[in-house]
Amino acid sequence: MEPKLYRIIFPVSDIELAEKFYSSILNKKGTRVSPGRHYFNIGGTILACYDPIADGDEQGNWKFHENQYIYISVVDLEKIRNSMKVFNCESLGEIEKMPWGETLFYANDPFGNPICFVDKNTVFTGN
Repeated sequence: MEPKLYRIIFPVSDIELAEKFYSSILNKKGTRVSPGRHYFNIGGTILACYDPIADGDEQGNWKFHENQYIYISVVDLEKIRNSMKVFNCESLGEIEKMPWGETLFYANDPFGNPICFVDKNTVFTGN
């Protein structure tokens, strides 16, 4: 069997806000799987929002390092970017065309997790 990325965990400090944010941005409700975990299926990979305190775990060090972005392809970049403004995201870049051909923008979710949205018609996978 070919290895497959099936889940990414994003640490959050407020599971209710995470559910609201990603439901709005991804236009899907997702599934609450425990008091501190809410899963969103994005093309076969699960984006798992994880609030360790709500789940009864110790806080720990659940921050990603800079530039460890996940990339999500979407139909309407402008709509997604405008939706993110409502949530006061720490960082919200401009939509730009990259040298390898993708049109995208970089941002951080309300919890500081790095994320990149890419126009689905410009996704480049190295082929």
